[in-house]
Amino acid sequence: TEQAVAVAGGIIGGILFFVLLGITAYLLWKKFFRLFSYEKLINPVKTTNANAIFHDQANSEIQLKSTSRSRSVPFIIPPTLHGRDWIHLTNEEQVQEDRDPYMTPQSGPRSSFHSLAGAYVVGTINPDLYKFPEDKSETDFPDGNIGRLWFSIEYEQESERLLVSLIKVRKLQPPADSCSPFVKIYLLPDERSYLQSKTKRKTLNPQFDENFVFQVSSKMLLQRTLKFLVYHVDKQKKHHLLGQVIFPLKNEALTEDNKLVIWRDLEKENLEPPSEHGDIQFSLSYNDYLGRLTVVVLRARGLKLQEESPAVGVYVKVSLMNHNKFIKSKKTATLLGTHNPVYNETFSFKADQTELDTASLSLSVLQSNKGEKMLLLGRVVVGPFMYTRGKELEHWNEMISKPKELVKRWHALCHSM
Repeated sequence: TEQAVAVAGGIIGGILFFVLLGITAYLLWKKFFRLFSYEKLINPVKTTNANAIFHDQANSEIQLKSTSRSRSVPFIIPPTLHGRDWIHLTNEEQVQEDRDPYMTPQSGPRSSFHSLAGAYVVGTINPDLYKFPEDKSETDFPDGNIGRLWFSIEYEQESERLLVSLIKVRKLQPPADSCSPFVKIYLLPDERSYLQSKTKRKTLNPQFDENFVFQVSSKMLLQRTLKFLVYHVDKQKKHHLLGQVIFPLKNEALTEDNKLVIWRDLEKENLEPPSEHGDIQFSLSYNDYLGRLTVVVLRARGLKLQEESPAVGVYVKVSLMNHNKFIKSKKTATLLGTHNPVYNETFSFKADQTELDTASLSLSVLQSNKGEKMLLLGRVVVGPFMYTRGKELEHWNEMISKPKELVKRWHALCHSM
């Protein structure tokens, strides 16, 4: 029995030895075969005549017109396991066709995106789709423009400081040939104090890059308005106002991490003295397609407040009427302690085009006191010939004649109508 076990063990050991020997031989053979195959792939066997292939009519379906691809960038994929022929599409583009699996690209100058042998074009990318939108703020000036001003604002919450950076002004329209501009900056409603920039000599496009600081609490910040006045100094040292920018802060999210860079077109200041009860400026627009009447309450000036107190609030109530019947009203935010409030608030009303001959808008400026009744400071009505005359009628008719366009005007306030 012991001899039988020894014989069986020897037979099994021999079988295992031959199996391991066979596996080792197979792995070595496979390794050498791969090395041999790799050397064959990287060793060029033959080249093709790219010019002949280019003229091959059988492959014409893959040729694209150079005019349609002149601004496109080829989109290529990495090499595959098999090499392919290259076919010229334009002076800089090539594509591959299925042919001899061991054929390599023709030698010669190629563009940078062909640095990978075997890569082939699968489409194109339009670079225009990935460009940032062009900034036209320094080139796109509307007719009648008298200048454009750039500035930035930032608010420091802890120190309660409003940081204003005056950047530049472009395309000024001075009264004389030369121009030496400077800018005064106000933080309304305080019109007694201001900060002033340096004067730039003999330029219509001054570059200021100056920083200014206003101290204002966070509670009052959104009720304040920045006012920029651009002046020109002539040879006799006289100051001429070229234009102004009014910028309310209430609609801006001012934080230390949010520095806003803004540009605004200069406006001509209304140099006429205010009327007896003050004036109001607003824009009208009518969209005939949507049947929507839009009112933008911009600002008021020269208001006669019934009480001189910082707690006195002023707001504007806008009412839509039809046949002198009240339809709907909306009102602006209340601004405290100012004779010249700036609102810049937009209101819309539904109004069919057939109703424009019988509809009218009433804008009332009201003063609110703590615990007291609202006081009417002045009112103006705009509408058709049935209700208005003069500037109010002209404003209404201009709105109708220029659909979808904002028509802006000043109007004198009346105390009773």
